[in-house]
Order: sequence, then C-alpha cells, then structure tokens
Amino acid sequence: MDDDVKVERRGAVRWLTINREERRNAINQQVLASLAQGIRDAQADREARAIVLTGAGDKVFSAGADLKPGAAGDPFQFDPSQPQHPLIELFKVMEACNLPIIARVNGHALGGGFGLVCACDLAVAVEEARLGTPEVRVGVFPAMILPYLLRVVPRRVLLEMCITGEPITAKQGALLHIVNAAVAPDQLDLKLSQLLERIELGSPSAIRLGKHGFHAVQDMTIAQALEFMQMLLQQIARTEDAREGMRAFNERRPARWSGR
Repeated sequence: MDDDVKVERRGAVRWLTINREERRNAINQQVLASLAQGIRDAQADREARAIVLTGAGDKVFSAGADLKPGAAGDPFQFDPSQPQHPLIELFKVMEACNLPIIARVNGHALGGGFGLVCACDLAVAVEEARLGTPEVRVGVFPAMILPYLLRVVPRRVLLEMCITGEPITAKQGALLHIVNAAVAPDQLDLKLSQLLERIELGSPSAIRLGKHGFHAVQDMTIAQALEFMQMLLQQIARTEDAREGMRAFNERRPARWSGR
C-alpha cells in the first residue's frame, strides 16, 4: 500500500483513507490500485465486518480525477495493452466485495469522487458537502462512473447534474436517498459509529451471502431473480449463523455469531 491511501484496522472495520489532502484527495491510478487492494485484503480477513472509505481532512472526500498538468498517474491516460482502466478494475472489486462498504463523506465528492460514493453500499455525509459531476465544464462527461450514478441518483436529477455540472448538497442528497444520512460535521463520526454498530449486530454470513445475492439479482428478470433467491435462502439457512440465530431468538438472548 502506498502513502496516498492510508489503511487502518479499527476493531472489525477496515478504514481506507484517500490521503492526498493537499491535492483535494484527487484520484490517480495509484490511488485506484491501492483502494482495490485494500478492499481485497479486507475481504480476505475473516474478522472484518465492514469497510469505511473516506478522504483525509475535513473539507473534501475526493475532488475526482487529478487534472493538474503532469499529475502522476493521470487517470485519463490509458494503457492500450491493458484490458481495462484502473477505475473499472476498482469498481469490479467493489462489486465483488461481500463486506458492506460505507462512504464516510467528510467533504465535497465531485466527479470520480462522487462515483466512488455511489459505488459504496451506504453513505453518511456532512450536510454541506457538495455532490456533483462537473466534467462537462472541463470538456468531458462522467462516462465511467455513469453506471453507478444511474443506480443511485434519480434520472432527471442526474441528467441535470451531468448536463449543467451543478452540484447538490449532501442535505439535498439525503432527501433524494443518494446518501443514507447528512449530518452536521461534529455528528459525522457518531452517525457512522451508530451505523457500524447496527451492522455488527447482524450475522456476518447472512450479510455476506445477502449482499452477494443483492448484487446478483439486480440485473436479472423477476423470474430469474425469484429462482436465484429461493436457492440462496436455502444456502443461508444451512449456515452455522442461521442455526445460532434461531437458537438465540428462541432462548431470548443475543446471538453469538461465528460468521460461518
């Protein structure tokens, strides 16, 4: 892992922090590769329960692609010998991750930074953080992040954001369900902690298999999804966690999860 992404383990939670505060936590190829590796490492850790993705400082989550002339690892530069862009590789890693990924939006999330927020499973934000896609104002379009924006942002809101480049606040985003909560800056970590505590109350195996199923069925037809989910439920019901959960419910005690 490089210095541009700080990796921490806080109890059962892996924290990944884009650590380029002097560059407004802008994204380059090294940041993308390090985030992808951090998520892979967290998923390989059987004790991990969640991943938090955030930015250094208290002003910017990420301003998106590093557009400064001569920026190392310019994310708009493509290697024609490679089958896919590092951002697409990161998105695929996030999509395959069965741990909940929570965006801690500590400040503005613009362009690719907003794409990262939308690719996370959950998001809590400071209410005045700006969320937006200003790419048209530098002559491009939010193409690679668009698949995730379409899944999270209402269509007409998204079209206005993409066509005009105008951002919205996280407070507005909460009303539109783009983020799960928007709070005052001094309440951000409290809100995040409350969310993580609730996640840790649940069965690790149920969350892991459930998130896998959620991602699998989102592009299926209804008929395909029903067939898939009835089989998945049988798999979940055979886990140690499911048996323990039933025992704990009937014995009226907290469950002791094994994650198996």
